[in-house]
Amino acid sequence: MTEDDHRLARDLATAAGERLLALRAEGGDPVELRKAGDRSSHEYLMDELARLCPGDAVLSEEGKDDKARLSAQRVWIVDPLDGTREFGEDGRTDWAVHVALWERGELTAGAVALPAQQQTLSTMDEAAETAGPQTLSAADTVSGAAGGPDGGKLRIVISRSRPPAFIERVAELADAELVPLGSAGAKVAAVICGDVDAYVHAGGQYEWDSAAPVAVARARGLHASRIDGSELSYNQEHPWMPDLLVCRSELAGMLLDAIKSAGGE
Repeated sequence: MTEDDHRLARDLATAAGERLLALRAEGGDPVELRKAGDRSSHEYLMDELARLCPGDAVLSEEGKDDKARLSAQRVWIVDPLDGTREFGEDGRTDWAVHVALWERGELTAGAVALPAQQQTLSTMDEAAETAGPQTLSAADTVSGAAGGPDGGKLRIVISRSRPPAFIERVAELADAELVPLGSAGAKVAAVICGDVDAYVHAGGQYEWDSAAPVAVARARGLHASRIDGSELSYNQEHPWMPDLLVCRSELAGMLLDAIKSAGGE
């Protein structure tokens, strides 16, 4: 992993997002718009990665899973359009593009573009040159104190359509407010930027849903794990991930205890 990998993740996510914005501006039937968004972003990312990183493997939500990735040293894990549902809803900004790099067992670079919010969050160590309307490195994002021990009521972001069955009990135990939002990338970005304090998900995702958001969150010093506290593993034979917790590090112990008490394990 080099600085070039951080920059590439950032630039590819941002450029794919710009293409999605242009496509969305054309309007049309929401169902067809969603399909076109998934397809065009996937094709762009696959073409660019093949051109720029011909020796690397790729795992994409929209592509066929080539099991050769399991023996590869470097695997790009991408979600060309995270929050496809929200992308097709006029005016919604909670959709994203995810680009992450996995190397020898670890996520080493990543970027989450939020095109409708005009920002890209990445693992870049410095702001460097702008790549789009607004590009934020992990080190430059706002830490914030939106809720939690020092700012009032804790805020936990959850899925709009599939909130965990135990989350109401967690909210009671943690004295928290629940905030529904679309796109896993948008939800983790809300934690990174300090708009909320934690993201709790259960009921399953795929690796491409969380790889880039987790890479950026960890670069920012946030906690990211399974909801039982165990490690997140990527580039697995079956890229299914049952659950996820991303939060401010000082809240991890309390939230893991609350999830366990609420029957979330």
